[in-house]
Amino acid sequence: MSKAYPIISVVGSSGAGTSTVKNTFDQIFRREGITAVSIEGDAFHRYGRAEMLAELGRRQAAGDLTFSHFSHEANELGTLAEVFREFGETGRGRTRHYVHDAEEAERHGVPPGEFTAWAPFPDDADLLFYEGLHGAVVTDEVNIAEHADLKIGVVPVINLEWIQKIHRDRAARGYSTEAVTDTILRRMHAYVHCICPQFAETDINFQRVPVVDTSNPFIARWIPTPDESLVVIRFKNPRGIDFPYLISMIHGSWMSRANSVVIPGNKQDLAMQLILTPLIERLVTTARKLRA
Repeated sequence: MSKAYPIISVVGSSGAGTSTVKNTFDQIFRREGITAVSIEGDAFHRYGRAEMLAELGRRQAAGDLTFSHFSHEANELGTLAEVFREFGETGRGRTRHYVHDAEEAERHGVPPGEFTAWAPFPDDADLLFYEGLHGAVVTDEVNIAEHADLKIGVVPVINLEWIQKIHRDRAARGYSTEAVTDTILRRMHAYVHCICPQFAETDINFQRVPVVDTSNPFIARWIPTPDESLVVIRFKNPRGIDFPYLISMIHGSWMSRANSVVIPGNKQDLAMQLILTPLIERLVTTARKLRA
């Protein structure tokens, strides 16, 4: 971790809703006058789309049916850790962009399924913001979590996560339900061994829990709305968290454990604003004083 150049890492699997959470952070940064450089977890995939398909074929032919983008070896985790380390020490670094579709291809001038060239960060960033799959990984070879000053987990219950992924991939990427289901099944091993352990490293977890039937996510016609959900907010270290203030400010909320608050699903943005704004302000104020 670095007090002069702080790093915020938002971690969640595909379909978890990390992009929505990023919008809340963007609001906070804009309102508080904070300059953040953002990087995406997809930028640190090891393979482009065609290379990944070829690697999948090789591994499946060898009997490995668990390899996926969730897998540690499918990503440049050493490079990500180095980017975190370099920014924490110097405020500098580099990133690139993974091009998902034709619209992004037109914007970046790179074919879908490929990466843009690596580019340096701007020099005047107050902090680094990461959103993706592996922002709190700890293995025998790499420790990404140790470089991040604030780690946020976005963890809907698993059936809801699958519903969100199925609907997103069908609508935005043109995949069939069967194709998305095959991807979910292939990723389960890495989900258990590569994604879930990170939520023990995160400082705050936001877990959305639907209060409607999601027992068969593969035939669900609609994604449960925020009004049809609750959100469990778990603090790794509750010391310093003003729980009475949060309960008074968020109507319909309550404490379920000494380190957990439950809120109505449509209050998640408000709760994140209330909880995260002072934490981010503290990081940035300290950083600016040290850099000055």
